[in-house]
Amino acid sequence: MTKPAFKPKRILWVDMEMTGLDPVNDYPLEIAAIVTDWDFKEIATYEGAAHWCSKHVQARFEKNKQFWYEEAPLSREQLMAQNKATTKTKAAVERELLAFIDEHCGDGPVLLAGNSIHQDRKFIDQWWPKLGKRLHYRMLDVSAWKVVMEGKYSKKFAKPEAHRALEDIRGSIEELTYYLTKVKG
Repeated sequence: MTKPAFKPKRILWVDMEMTGLDPVNDYPLEIAAIVTDWDFKEIATYEGAAHWCSKHVQARFEKNKQFWYEEAPLSREQLMAQNKATTKTKAAVERELLAFIDEHCGDGPVLLAGNSIHQDRKFIDQWWPKLGKRLHYRMLDVSAWKVVMEGKYSKKFAKPEAHRALEDIRGSIEELTYYLTKVKG
């Protein structure tokens, strides 16, 4: 007897802005999600920010100074200001995300999508384990498409790097759409 195929009707696109790339020592400051159908039409969006100790956030930003935030110091300042302004706990963000998924994706396993989504998944599993349990082990990683399209076909997509979660998701959806137009026959 074969296992039934995983055929989700919707895709959960996620992007996070963190203080760095270490899921144990860095903090997820901002998370956004967009649910789409398979035509990548937006069905619903979510944005959330969890509060962390400002001293710890500042220390992690300093530790990761040569990291990608050097390219976007304004984003780092915006994220630090957002962190100071929000009072929402990581548990509250997780509850909101689970309610969002229940409402827009149903109760089965959810297909997670995004650019380098495996990295975001590490943070989800570390900081929001109940959310991690809702996600299917398969993921739609746009960065894998990028590697193939650039390496094999010299097709490159100029994705703007906003370093803000919701806009980064929209850029990832645009990027995958671009790649798919190159393979349609």
